[in-house]
Amino acid sequence: MKLLMLGGTEFVGRAVTEAALERDWEVTVFHRGHHAPPPGVRVLTGDRTGGERGLAALADHAGDWDLVVDTWSGVPTAVRDAARLLADRAGHYTYVSSRSVYAYPAPAGLDEDGPLVGGASPDEEGDVPYDRAKRGGELAALDAFGDRALLARAGLIIGPGENIGRLPWWLTRIARGGPVIAPGPRTAQLQYVDARDLASWILDAAAAGLHGPYNTVSRPGHTTMGELLDACVRVTGSGAELRWTDPDTLLAAGVEPWSGLPVWLPEGELYDALHQGGYARAEAAGLRCRPVGETVADTWTWLRERGGTAPQRPDRPAVGLDPRLEEKLLAL
Repeated sequence: MKLLMLGGTEFVGRAVTEAALERDWEVTVFHRGHHAPPPGVRVLTGDRTGGERGLAALADHAGDWDLVVDTWSGVPTAVRDAARLLADRAGHYTYVSSRSVYAYPAPAGLDEDGPLVGGASPDEEGDVPYDRAKRGGELAALDAFGDRALLARAGLIIGPGENIGRLPWWLTRIARGGPVIAPGPRTAQLQYVDARDLASWILDAAAAGLHGPYNTVSRPGHTTMGELLDACVRVTGSGAELRWTDPDTLLAAGVEPWSGLPVWLPEGELYDALHQGGYARAEAAGLRCRPVGETVADTWTWLRERGGTAPQRPDRPAVGLDPRLEEKLLAL
C-alpha cells in the first residue's frame, strides 16, 4: 500500500505514519517542515495555508497513492484544496474529524446519524470555530472523494506523542507526589481512544474500503477516572495521595472542567457528549482499544524519554490546575 500522510510528524499523524511503516507500506509525508518525520518516509514540503502555491510540491510530485490520511483541524479550505488536487491521484481519503461536528447538546449514545452543526462549508476562511472547521473538512473530503472518503470522528485522544497536554499533565503532576486533587467520582466513566489504536483502525478501515462517518472512540467506561489516575500513580512510582473531591466543590472553587483538570467533566450535557457517545459502528468495524494501564505506562515512558516535557501545540492553550488553586482546595 502507498500512503500519503498530510502532516505525519506529530501525535495522530505520526502514529498513522509509524503504523504504516510497521506494515512495510510506502509512505510519503507532506508537511511544513517544522518537525522531523519518522525515518523511512519520502518527504514533500509545503504549507497548506498558502493555497495552490503551498501545495506545489504535492502537485508537482509524480505518482499516486492508495490512501491519503488528513488530520487538519484549521480552516476547511486547506482540506478542500488538497482533496481536489488528489481526487484523481488517490484511491481513498481518510479525514480525521471529531465528534464535535454533532450539534450540541449531543445526547448520550448518539450515533453517526445524529444532527450535525449548521453553517459549515468547505469554503469557510478566517477564524472558523473548531466544530465548523471539522465539519467543513468532512464536507470537503466528501465533495472530492464521495464514497471513497472515510470520516473518523474521534473524541478524546490520548497516548504517547500527545501534544495537547491532558494525560502528560496528570502524569507530571502525580509524579511530583504529595496530595493531589482528584475530581470525583472515581467511578465516572471515560471514553477515549489511544492514538495508536486510532491509527491502526484507520489503516485497516481504509484498506477495507470503508467510507462514511465512524465515531472512533472506546466504549463508555472502557476506563474510569479512578482507574486512569491510579495508573498514573502506579507507573510514576510517586506514592502520590489522590484526594477525591466532589464536583460541586471543584466548580464552586472555580475549577474549569476539561481544561483545569484535564479529561474530567461533571455530569451533564458536556459529559454525555464527550464520554457517553455512540461507539458501536467503529467497534463492529474492528476498533480495539488497549487497556488504560498500557496507554498510561507507554505515555510515561515517552514523556521521560523527552526529559519530562511534552510538546505543546501552538494553537491550543496549556491545560492544568493552577497550583495556587490546588493549594486552596487541599486546605479545605
